[in-house]
Amino acid sequence: MTTDSTFKRIGLFVRKDDTLMENAIVRVNELLCSRDLDVVCNDALPFLPELQVIPMADFPSACDLTIAIGGDGTLLSAARALAGTDMPVVGVNVGRLGFLADVTLKNLEQQLGDILCGRYRDDRRFLLQASIQNQQGVMPGIAMNDVVIHAHQNLHMIEFETYINGKFLNSQRADGLVVATPTGSTAYAMSAGGPIVDVDLDAIVLASVCPHTLSNRPLVVAASNTIEISLSENNITTGMVTCDGRPGQILQPGDTVRIERHQSQIRLLHLEDHDHYSILRAKLEWGRKLTC
Repeated sequence: MTTDSTFKRIGLFVRKDDTLMENAIVRVNELLCSRDLDVVCNDALPFLPELQVIPMADFPSACDLTIAIGGDGTLLSAARALAGTDMPVVGVNVGRLGFLADVTLKNLEQQLGDILCGRYRDDRRFLLQASIQNQQGVMPGIAMNDVVIHAHQNLHMIEFETYINGKFLNSQRADGLVVATPTGSTAYAMSAGGPIVDVDLDAIVLASVCPHTLSNRPLVVAASNTIEISLSENNITTGMVTCDGRPGQILQPGDTVRIERHQSQIRLLHLEDHDHYSILRAKLEWGRKLTC
């Protein structure tokens, strides 16, 4: 079958460490090939040896669209890899309901077909840029969900000071601090008691993890602010800074993490009838009838 498509060359982004994706990847590839589209992949797949493999760094110049197959974690990985480009990304969700990857295997042909034919919503999300300022220099990190400062490999609380645009905000002892985008407000920040922020707002959430004070509250600030978290010299343990839950960088007492909005955005493609609030209802069971 040949069908007009807005996109001619498709890049599949898959995570090689997930063996449960084989059926989903095969189905997506078959759908794309049935439409006479060129398909490449970021990694070699034993069950699809004919699929051309190119580095992820070449996707923006070689492809019109990236399809991340797996779930929100896979889409987050693709987003970080494509930061600084205008490459559109669509997520195919495999398994549990995702906040970001909303094309399902059950309705794959209809939903992905609509997007390939140009029937979609364009959604821009900003990223966070984190850098560590210490004697070893600046080590950057990019996050679509959140940047988290926490204790490293133990259950000790850490002591830290927070500054916004160079002005002192507070000092506290806690298990950590989550600095989240609106996209990430439904992830770790929500578990830490932070608010759910509308994805269209230009804001950043600061939510402490198990703070050792009853007066601590989550804070929402403008995304244009620069946030600095300094690990106190009084700490007897090291800390760590983590971007989107990936392996992080160790922080020594006295180190400072600088967090600000990244200069680029991520371009997500959603179905035309995409409704973020219906996803919240389903994911958080807001629509479930209460029983006595």
